[in-house]
Amino acid sequence: MSRIGNAPIKLPEGVEVKVDGAAVSVKGKKGELFQEIDRDLSIEIEENVLTVKRPTDQKRHKALHGLYRSLISNMVVGVSEGYKIELELVGVGFRASNSGQVLEMALGFSHPVVFLIPAEVKVSTEMKKGSPPLVVLESNDKQLIGQVAARIRSVRKPEPYKGKGIRFKGEVLRRKEGKTAAK
Repeated sequence: MSRIGNAPIKLPEGVEVKVDGAAVSVKGKKGELFQEIDRDLSIEIEENVLTVKRPTDQKRHKALHGLYRSLISNMVVGVSEGYKIELELVGVGFRASNSGQVLEMALGFSHPVVFLIPAEVKVSTEMKKGSPPLVVLESNDKQLIGQVAARIRSVRKPEPYKGKGIRFKGEVLRRKEGKTAAK
């Protein structure tokens, strides 16, 4: 039995969901998102509560049931509240700046790293004295913002010895001990 798939989705005020065959569109104050769902699944909306139903208990239907319920739930949260990811640039001389949708970072390489951020994701940078530079990403699409953050992080993943690199804010690194002097 799919526990996630059976959980109802409460629709906040100002969020409207339209189901057109296999396409679901969710519209709210932060924008509009679309998702194609499997034709076997059905969606029922009554009194601001959305439920996803599956036709049988086949393994495939159970898997899709939980998947599409989670995707629709993420869309509802995205258009009502939005998502925010903060990345810290930890390292001596690491800097970040943006102009519009272009993110430029100095990460200890011989050249600056330049990223073109998609229009659906809002980017901003913060440089405060005494704390590492921050790159803040905001969007209503959880999947897109996660992919952009992962791509930025992959440029310089945090290494386990000194902890230098790009990490998610609040991420705990497993640090390793360096070489010890021989006796």
